[in-house]
Amino acid sequence: MEEYEVVVIGAGPGGYAAAIRAADLGKKVAIIERREIGGTCLNRGCIPTKALLRSAEIYEMVKKGTQFGIVNENLSYDLESIHKRKKEVVERLRTGIEFLLKKRGVAIKKGSGKLADRGSVEIDTKTGKETIRGENLIIATGSEPAQLFKPDGKNVLTSDHALELKAIPKSLVIVGAGAIGIEFATYFSSFGAKVIVVERLEEVLPSLCSKNSKVAVMFRRSLKRRGIEIKTGVRIENIEIKGEGRVASKLSNGEVLESKKVLVSVGRRLNLTGLGLEEIGVRMKGGGIWVDKKLRTNVPNIYAIGDVIGGSLLAHKAEKEGEVAAEVIAGRNSKMDYRVMPCVVFSHPEFASVGLSENQAKARGMEIAVGEFLFAGNGKALCLGETEGLARVVVDTKTKEIAGAQIFGSDASVMISEVAVAMENGIKVGDVGKVVHVHPTLSEVLMEACKDAVGEGIHK
Repeated sequence: MEEYEVVVIGAGPGGYAAAIRAADLGKKVAIIERREIGGTCLNRGCIPTKALLRSAEIYEMVKKGTQFGIVNENLSYDLESIHKRKKEVVERLRTGIEFLLKKRGVAIKKGSGKLADRGSVEIDTKTGKETIRGENLIIATGSEPAQLFKPDGKNVLTSDHALELKAIPKSLVIVGAGAIGIEFATYFSSFGAKVIVVERLEEVLPSLCSKNSKVAVMFRRSLKRRGIEIKTGVRIENIEIKGEGRVASKLSNGEVLESKKVLVSVGRRLNLTGLGLEEIGVRMKGGGIWVDKKLRTNVPNIYAIGDVIGGSLLAHKAEKEGEVAAEVIAGRNSKMDYRVMPCVVFSHPEFASVGLSENQAKARGMEIAVGEFLFAGNGKALCLGETEGLARVVVDTKTKEIAGAQIFGSDASVMISEVAVAMENGIKVGDVGKVVHVHPTLSEVLMEACKDAVGEGIHK
């Protein structure tokens, strides 16, 4: 029987990060994956959606070309080529990760892994069963699309199905106004689909936006300008397929929406079944695996990371957890700090958030100041034709440190990292504002928001 110091079950962002880090720290490592290396993020999530969204963004840019003096007569798109590029991007990255694992001597095992006991894993492969020993085990099996309504892959879709659609539907109802739903709404509406998004909670991006907050109102208006209809505070009670390309969605208020297709994007289901967790006594909490700040379960030598431990289901969160778990196994005093965990919705414009919102800070009884600046007042935004949006920073008036920020606008996904660095290192908001930012750049929007928080803005 093969023996390893670390065995990782699942090769998504958390799993492969854990394997690579453990190998770099001198451990003999094996990683088990039942599907493709890279997990959901690389193969069916983050990467393919961003490749599609980039094609949609370029298409929209060219459509607006006349604003920039560019003639765009007879503009069209080739969906087959769009999907071909998406596939090439995914395959290139997957090959790169496999190279990094093999370069470090990580054994890649193809099949479904199950905990046989507290020190070994049974792998169900295409050719039979194999058992390997692991001094330390890391569970990183991720999640799958939740199935509120049974999908058929043709009329009622999951995000996996939507990624492979070879034609843009004329009309589409999207169930759920979270990040996945909004990103697909952006993509399909860019190519002419009539999109209606239905959300049972009272606001779009309900996990990130407070009802009727300044950013939420601006985000709603932006979606409406794109032709996306939003229905919040109402749920879909039933979906009935009337025929090929005819789907009726009955809402809780009695309204019936007819569309060519329905995309169900109401969250994710954690991949916990069939792992043998109950048999060996791994403790559960809130639907996921319980872990401490060092990613240790209640069973010595067994760790869990990524989606299976709940919380925010983010690839970069899982990757960091993988690194921390590997370091703990190697004897380092590492631990997770979730206080600074950026989140991005890759709509157009983008929405990014980190830390506390204004309402969350107030609910905690904090004394705060808020600084903000509109993209419309930024020179580079005007040059780019990307004047929608604003940056808001929430500041603890006692410490003068940033408690959180929300950025809605072009390149928000890039700018939010500057806030995260400041928060992680306790840098005061005034000091962020004093840093010379290159002109003209969109990053000046954040600089001006930080200056505004301490009453030093000169462009407002």
